[in-house]
Amino acid sequence: MTAANVQLSNAARRYAMVILAIVYMFNFIDRSILSILLPSIRAEFGASDTVLGFLTGTAFAIFYTVLGIPIARYADRHNRRNLIAAAVALWSAMTAISGLAANIVHLTLARIGVGIGEAGCSPPAHSMIADYYPPEERSTAMGFYTIGISAGIMLAYLAGGWVAENIGWREALYIVGVPGIVLAVVVRFTLVEPERGSSEGRSAGDQPHLLEVVRFLWRRPSFLHMAVAAGLSSFVGYGVVNFLPSFIYRSFGIGFAEIGTWLGLILGLSGGAGFFLGGYIADHLGRDGQRRSLRFIAATVAVTALLLVLMFLTTSWSAALLFFVIPAATMNVYLAPVLAQTQSLVALRMRAVASSLVLLIINLIGLALGPWVTGMISDALAPDFGDESMRYSLLIITVVILPWASWHYYRAGRTIDGDLARARESD
Repeated sequence: MTAANVQLSNAARRYAMVILAIVYMFNFIDRSILSILLPSIRAEFGASDTVLGFLTGTAFAIFYTVLGIPIARYADRHNRRNLIAAAVALWSAMTAISGLAANIVHLTLARIGVGIGEAGCSPPAHSMIADYYPPEERSTAMGFYTIGISAGIMLAYLAGGWVAENIGWREALYIVGVPGIVLAVVVRFTLVEPERGSSEGRSAGDQPHLLEVVRFLWRRPSFLHMAVAAGLSSFVGYGVVNFLPSFIYRSFGIGFAEIGTWLGLILGLSGGAGFFLGGYIADHLGRDGQRRSLRFIAATVAVTALLLVLMFLTTSWSAALLFFVIPAATMNVYLAPVLAQTQSLVALRMRAVASSLVLLIINLIGLALGPWVTGMISDALAPDFGDESMRYSLLIITVVILPWASWHYYRAGRTIDGDLARARESD
């Protein structure tokens, strides 16, 4: 099918959102599966926490973020659905190939391949969602889409933990990689490519140059503060998600399958609620202006920091999991509103590129640095704290980074409404 030249039915929009959420779920299954497998990979290859942090974050993020911009430029000119289908096929194949790694270098190269494939997912998907849903419903729609993150992490932990303990870590990569090929076919032949601007009755002009988009966003202080704040939130989020299984395994001696079950359920159910409610609440609070929604996010991030501190200081693994239930949700409320407002801040043919730029900032700060720095701090503390070094590394990044992020969300709220009022200038 080509781009839809008529308004899509509600059923078609809902189907598209379900498929895109499933795509994002597979995206995070393949991205997150390594987290629950790290203890096994560490034991086989003798890798340090710094190397593991580089493997799960930096190696993936470098190509994921850098390639996101040219891919987004392509998406703003061509068929976004076909691009997503090709991306799903590539990253799924590279995940399966990761199971063949003979050493940490091979595994790193395979993860780079996963990152290249996943670079073709979110920018075109965000652009499509903006054309499926008008601005007043967009944060809620984006919240539904981002449920795929928590669903993907949940399935990666549940399946990965059990398979790693009972079969092997390589087999876990085969099992989660292969089904993505089928999903790529479903995307290619069942999704409708929406007409650009159809949700708002706007017409798309010529695609601006990349530097024009950068200058356009640079003049929007709310975008800069939101992007940096989201990157800092992501720094802690990726640090926690990637090393939380290692923290529980080392500090409490719990088995992989049990860790995967409990963390999978918490991150899946509570985390999913956070992603969706973050978008829903932002749409509700933003009816009379977006300042209130961003101030809500700032307060939520501060509460998240307090609850994570309690989790990392407890000496009981059951108490640690209990303390994690609420922050597993609250640490996610920022993402859908930030992604939705980024789409609303720019002209129609800037949307995929704007998405890639905000993801570039988020992932360079969060994914590229979060796990790597967390691993380096853990290695630095290991001579004094032994197996408890990961506990204190996670505690340090939480206390330092999340209050900083909260301040940026508050500052973004001061200019967001004025910046949104100028969004149509370049159509």
